[in-house]
Amino acid sequence: MALEMVSETPQKSPILLSMQNINKAFAGIPALSSASLEVGFGEVHALIGQNGAGKSTMIKVLTGYVKSDTGAISFDGSPFEARSPQDAQRQGISTIYQEINLVPFRSITENICLGREQRRYGLLNWAAMHEEAQKLMARFNIKIDVRKPLYEFNTATQQMVAIARAIGFKAKLVIMDEPTSSLDEREVSVLFDVIRQLKHSGISVIFVSHKLDELYQVCDRVTIMRDGRTVKVGELQSISKIELVASMLGRDVVQVAKSATAFGKRSGKIGETVLVASNLSAGHKVQDVSFSVKSGEIVGLAGLLGAGRTESARLVFGADARRGGEMSLGGQSHHPRDPIEAIARGIGFSSEDRKVEGIIPDMSVAENLTLALMPQLTKVGIVDEQKQLVIVEKFIKRLGVKCNGPDQRIRELSGGNQQKVLLARWLAMNPKLVILDEPTRGIDVGAKAEIQLLIKELANDGLGVLMISSELEEVIEGSDRVFVLREGRSVAELSGKQITEAAVMAAMAHGETEQAL
Repeated sequence: MALEMVSETPQKSPILLSMQNINKAFAGIPALSSASLEVGFGEVHALIGQNGAGKSTMIKVLTGYVKSDTGAISFDGSPFEARSPQDAQRQGISTIYQEINLVPFRSITENICLGREQRRYGLLNWAAMHEEAQKLMARFNIKIDVRKPLYEFNTATQQMVAIARAIGFKAKLVIMDEPTSSLDEREVSVLFDVIRQLKHSGISVIFVSHKLDELYQVCDRVTIMRDGRTVKVGELQSISKIELVASMLGRDVVQVAKSATAFGKRSGKIGETVLVASNLSAGHKVQDVSFSVKSGEIVGLAGLLGAGRTESARLVFGADARRGGEMSLGGQSHHPRDPIEAIARGIGFSSEDRKVEGIIPDMSVAENLTLALMPQLTKVGIVDEQKQLVIVEKFIKRLGVKCNGPDQRIRELSGGNQQKVLLARWLAMNPKLVILDEPTRGIDVGAKAEIQLLIKELANDGLGVLMISSELEEVIEGSDRVFVLREGRSVAELSGKQITEAAVMAAMAHGETEQAL
């Protein structure tokens, strides 16, 4: 795929960082394919893309966490290679991760000076280090007692300490990975002022974020990655939000071509409302989310990475704690304390990461399929194997699971057949509602079509389906209604002919559907 350059404006400053033709594969599967990234001196550069786009791998290659297979990196005019993140830091590249990796029970001074302590006559020079920490924090207009332990301060202050530590190492490039994910609006404003100070001082910043509005406030240029490749680079102000969304999703803004899925036309009847979720909140990830599902209906949740889709679904399933909002299931109040309670009330949840949160690889097809049903199959600690076998064979046949038999280990099955077993696990519970998070991710085209047909058949049989998918075609062609989420909020509800790629992408980009492409 050719790299799309959207701006002919020559770069005004010399290049600080150049990563060219970077390739990296894990177990033969490409994570980066001829990817590139260039950052200028004193530039704030946005690096964006969906899950699996290659952003994290690119940063890991740069900082020495992993070694690229091929490619060339230069930094500050010289060939560059980091053997570890510590080595990268010594050479002028510091990374501030989403989860702040400091030592909470140590003082601010100790955190800032850790690894480069000042000494006098062989002893730690605390006076000099306290003074340095005080000066570094004062650069951000933060006046605090640097002798106090870090845990006594809020997340925003801890974020500033991490930045001060990076500057203390005389970093020429600071990488910020989702730095605003735990900050409120006021704290974000302070952080952006700090980033502008860094830029004014000639320090470059790679800003990794999924929040489009923030990019336009603080970034100069943007690199967009998709499927391990760099697909667009340009001046951020010359690229619209809808173009960013389209590039991340691999869509054409002008010609939104139709791409057939296996869903086809629905024949089932949509019935009564099964689930209603109103104004749900749970921290920064879910702030104000509302949606509903009826029996026999497929409801799609659409949104970019970080929109809050999975987090909202986990609230319905009782996997995370709800802070605000209301839910009802079958007309009754629904506030499950844990997944066990949600399952007992008739909800199934197929996670997006089937290998980590779905299958148990060393257990058999039968054991995986009946895992949720096990309490009903067990008496005084003994499993009714005959009853279990009847259920397993029924669903293997119904869903067309290709396996050597119920006793085969599930890890030996293809991804598509593993997904069918997970679907069967919840169907065996006779649920009212099933939540499918990325149901066709990581499986081949043929298996994807089979899963899509199964989802349609489930809805035709009267089951309520809440489907989360990053593939627009799947959401648009497979859903009776679509709720679009943006930065933890519901921004659009679409149904019937309203469900178009143009409308969904506009809501993702702007938070409304009226924007014209």
